[in-house]
Order: sequence, then structure tokens, then C-alpha cells
Amino acid sequence: MTSDKSWTTIRRRGSSNEFWNGLQHFLQMAKPFINDRGFIKCPCRHCLNNASHQLEDLESHIFRNGFMFRYNQWIHHGEPATANAGTTVAGPSGGIHERDEMFDVLDDIISEDADEDAVGGPSSNEQYDDLFAALRSELYPGVSSFSSLNFLVKLMHLKVLNKWTNKSFDELLKLLKLAFPKIDLVESHYEAKKLMTKMGLGYSSIHVCKNDCALFWKENSLKDTCPVCSESRWKLQSGKRSGKNVPHKVLRYFPVGPRLKRLFATSKTAKLMRWHSTGKSKDNDVMRHPVDGKSWKEFDKRHPQFAGDVRNVRLGLAADGFNPFGNMSLSYSMWPVVLTTYNLPPWICMKAEYLMLSLLIPGPQSPGKDMDVFLRPLIDESKELWVHGLDTRDAAYENGVFRMRAALLWTVNDFPARSSLSGWSGQGYRACPTCNEDTPSMRVIGKTAYFGHRRFLPTNHHWRSNLQFDGRTERKRPPHRFRTTDILEQLRRVKTGIPRKYPNYGGVKQKRGDDELNWRKKSIFYELPCWADIELKHNLDVMHIEKNVCDSLLGTLLADPHKSKDTNNARCDLAKLGIRQELHLFEDGVS
Repeated sequence: MTSDKSWTTIRRRGSSNEFWNGLQHFLQMAKPFINDRGFIKCPCRHCLNNASHQLEDLESHIFRNGFMFRYNQWIHHGEPATANAGTTVAGPSGGIHERDEMFDVLDDIISEDADEDAVGGPSSNEQYDDLFAALRSELYPGVSSFSSLNFLVKLMHLKVLNKWTNKSFDELLKLLKLAFPKIDLVESHYEAKKLMTKMGLGYSSIHVCKNDCALFWKENSLKDTCPVCSESRWKLQSGKRSGKNVPHKVLRYFPVGPRLKRLFATSKTAKLMRWHSTGKSKDNDVMRHPVDGKSWKEFDKRHPQFAGDVRNVRLGLAADGFNPFGNMSLSYSMWPVVLTTYNLPPWICMKAEYLMLSLLIPGPQSPGKDMDVFLRPLIDESKELWVHGLDTRDAAYENGVFRMRAALLWTVNDFPARSSLSGWSGQGYRACPTCNEDTPSMRVIGKTAYFGHRRFLPTNHHWRSNLQFDGRTERKRPPHRFRTTDILEQLRRVKTGIPRKYPNYGGVKQKRGDDELNWRKKSIFYELPCWADIELKHNLDVMHIEKNVCDSLLGTLLADPHKSKDTNNARCDLAKLGIRQELHLFEDGVS
């Protein structure tokens, strides 16, 4: 008799009980045919019975790569060559973890790699073997519906949600081991993290110079001193390195490519990644998603090959500093750099589960104009994704493998963070990045004030001739739009300065030359091949603007003593400008 082989053609292996039960039956049937060295021929789509493995590896190979085609008589695994193919024997009912949800997770992760390898050739990657071992293992004798892997994933999820420390997690594992001696669980948080990393949830730790001069990465990875300032990579005690090498700073980098591929690994999100093409507004006057904006449309015109495949990914970058300790008396600024995927519809792309943390920049001080040093890994990967792309399995179509490319369209941040990312300083007499060198400003008591807003009004507007604003009529036209060639010419004149934390910096503010305008650096984003062509490179976060303007207006109208802008200094400024005499301060003779 021959066994039922219909399970061997099932593609969605992780979500199919039939596949799992058939595989278990196959392994039981093949067990007596293991050779004296403990090996047996592997019938997965890569090995094709040409390689031999142990029985445990056989299971992971078949689950990961699928069962080979046209192997209808299992002559190497228990069936005689003259077997009657029309008679079937049912496989064992049920399974160890018949309903375990981790099947779907592993199928999404592994089938993605298996399809890639099917295009490029056989793969010898065995990183999933430990995951299969945890998936096969019962959490506790007699508990057949809960695998060790499933329990560990849920436990790690609770740790994150409830902000458990690593030590408290280790103590919990010890308690579980003590209370349930036969439980199959890892010994520590370190072991759990190593296992989770194999599911694609890891990151790279990159050491940073204490003065933010350079990363100890790629060509500098083996150096013990900074290539710029010659400072030691390691913390020193009394001028000597301690027993264990401890770096001054560590940058955490979360690769973007694997997570973008994961968005196409399930049919649901793979279809949503096309929404920007099918769900855009049909009314030219309505903007409900960035795809309806001018910058997106201009980008498509300039890069038609990229726009030709709607599955290519459009990204936005946001960065800001925060205090991770929740103690405002402790000065510490850590900067997460987050990416959002604009292929998705507007009600999904801003949800927390679809935001991708790409960099975690350490403190205690904000990176400031040295931000480019920390952005280096992300920019290098972004260039690779733009130029070469990644072979990606599209789960929305059968056997759909395509070359996925990605482009960074813009940044979204508040005004101080914009200065760090763009290189144009948000302080001084030319702080406005739109007006550029033609920024109208003046010095008032204690600060710089920016005026000239009437120039944006129509030329015949009656407010232009009103003298109550600054005592003058406004005849200037709106500032002209600077072309890309104009900006690049300005950036060509910017001198390359040393990092601001460099010992020879001296802590003294360096003055810029008149030809440098308000540029502090040429942003690293200009290394991206498509960056110079983007019309809107940096967006200001509307939340900050609305809040600050609203607070100022309401505080002034309600005469709030803490938030009102109607101060003594403001009244003195009106007197110096010679306007609004009814608001000038006067002495009433009372001390």
C-alpha cells in the first residue's frame, strides 16, 4: 500500500494541519531506514534525495523548502518500488501542536527565504533548526496544544508590554523551572533573545566614538581608537582599560530590508502595499494621503521606472529626542529614528505596529549636527535598496517573486530636529528654510523676531499698505523658489567642520561665513541618488506648530500671565518701532 501524498503539494505549509500530519506520518515511516550513521536521504526541493541528514533536520528541511516534485514512490523512505499507487493509508490523526499559531509565523518567515533560494539555488542556511526544535517540543508533558516556542514568544511579549527588566525576566524563568520541573523552557533572557533573533527580530550593535566623530563599523570595526580624534573606543579606568571591554556609546541599528520583505510575506499586507495606487483620491482638490500631493507626483514623473512597479516602497523618516528614564531632573536625550511605509492606506500606515524603528541613537547629549554619523548605516542600506533592491516573495500572487526597491521620500520632524537632519540652522537672522537668504528678521529685546509675512498676500491686498504692522508698507513679492541647482551651489560653499564634541572644538560657537548662509553642513541625505530630485524634503510636524501657536494666541487673548505674549518687552518693542502708540508703556509716577 502507498500513503496519501496529497499533502506534499500544499504550498501554505505552516497553516495546514494536513501538511503537518502528513509530514509526521512520513517521518515515522522513514525512521526504520536511517543508516548506521544516523542519516537518511532528504527529499526536500533543494536536496532532491542527493544529500543525507539526520531525521530532525529532515523535518525542518521539508517544512522550510517543501517536498520535492515527482517523488511519487518513496523508495528511499519505506515504500517498495512495486507499490500500488492507488491504495492509500491515512496518516495519524492530530499532531503534537495541531493548532499552534506559530505555524503561521514560521511559514511566513521561512517560505519567504525558501522561495528566494529556489530562484538563486540551494541554500545551506540552518538557522531555523532551533526554532523547529522549540516548535516540536511540548511545553510540559501532556500539554499538546502549546509548544515551547509559542509560550516563549508570548512571555517575551508580556515583558515588552509591561516593561519588565531583564533581571525580573530571569527570576520569573527560575520560578517557573522550580514550580514545574519538567517544563521545557530556556534558562535566561539571553537565551530567549538569541532564539528570537532567528525569527528576524534582532538588531546590530555598533560602537560609536565618545565624541560622535565616527562609527566603529565596516572598515573601522576592528580599530581600538577613533580614526578622527584618536580617542579610545573603550571606557578607561585610571587611564587603563578595564578587564572587560566596555564601549563609550552603542548605536542600535535595525535593518530595514528584512522587515519590508516581511510586509509582502502575508497575502493581507501584500495587497495593502498596493493601496497607494488603487486607493488614491480621484478629486484633484482633495488630499487624503501623500500620494495625492504634488511632491509624490513629481517624484513619479522623474523616476518612471521606480513608479512603474506599485510594489516598490515609499518611506518617510521621523526623528526626535526623548528622555528614556522619565525623570526630567536627569538630563538625557536618546533619539529614535522611525520609518513609516506610505504604500499603506492612511488609517494603517501610522499605526504603531506598522512603524519601523531603524536606529536608536544613544545619549546623553543630542546628536545635533553630528546626526549624519549615526545615520550612516541607514543611508547605506537605503542606497542599496534604491539601486539594487531585494528579491522578495509577494504572497498576494502564487510564486510571485519580484525585485523590491525602496525610496526615502522625506522627513517629518519638529523645527529643531529639522535643523539636525537638513543642515540648515533654525536659529539666527536667516532661520527660515523657505525664504533662505532673503529671510526678513530683526533684533528685538532678548530675541530675534521674524516679520514680512505680508509679502505672501496678493499685491493689491489692503493690509500691504497698513502701517500698523511695522510702520512701513509692504512692497516685496513672495520669496522665489530655490531650484535644486541653487541649493547645491550653496552647499558647495559650506566648509566641513570638526564634530562639536571634538576635544579641539573648544566649546566655542563657530561662526559661519557670509557665503555659507545658515548652512551648517551638507546633509548625508544628498548621498541618496534620488534625494536632490525630491521637491519637499523636510516636513514640519503639524502637532507642534498647532500646539505652540494655539497656546500663544489663547494665552494672549485670555491674558494668561504664564503664556501671554503681551509682555513688557513686547510693549517696549512697539515703542521702538513707533507703532501702536495706544499700547506703549508710560510712567505713572508710582514706584
